[in-house]
Amino acid sequence: MIVQLTGKVNYQITLDPTVWIFDDRKIEMENAFTDSTDLPEEDSEEALKRASTRWEREVTQQSSKPPVNRSINRFEKEQILKGTYLMPIKDFLKTAEIEAGASQARLVLNNEEKIISLPLLKDSLFLFAENGKPVKENGPVHVYFADGSNRDEPIKGVTKIIIE
Repeated sequence: MIVQLTGKVNYQITLDPTVWIFDDRKIEMENAFTDSTDLPEEDSEEALKRASTRWEREVTQQSSKPPVNRSINRFEKEQILKGTYLMPIKDFLKTAEIEAGASQARLVLNNEEKIISLPLLKDSLFLFAENGKPVKENGPVHVYFADGSNRDEPIKGVTKIIIE
C-alpha cells in the first residue's frame, strides 16, 4: 500500500497513503472539481477561514516552536472516517526536488504503465480513501487530473512514479 517516487529527483521518497486521512491538505471528492465561483457564499467564507487557519499554521511552523496538530472533536473524526478524499501531488513532487531536465512521468500501475507530462502530474490529485477506508481495489492510489477531465476514468493502481 505504498507509492514510490523515483527517477530524475534529488530525493527518492516512499509515500504511504494510509496515513493521509487526518492530513489537513486532503480535499473531499465532492469539492475537488468544483469551480470556486460556483460555491455558495457560506462555503466561500468557510474556505477563507480554512485558508486563514492554514496561513497561521505556516507562520507558526516557521517560528522556533514545533508544529502542533490541530485536535479534532469526535464528530469531525466520524465525518472524516466516512469521506472520500484526494491529496494534491504537488507537495510530494516539491519535496522530491525534480531535476531540471525532467519532462514526463511514467506511472507504474498494477499491470501496465502510462506516461503523462510533468505539468499534468504536478496539478493532479491522488484518490487515497473511499468512504474513509484506504483504496484497496486497484489501489493504493488513483490519479485524477485537476481539471477533472479523467474524473470518470482515473488512472488506477498506481504503485510507482518514475520522473523522466
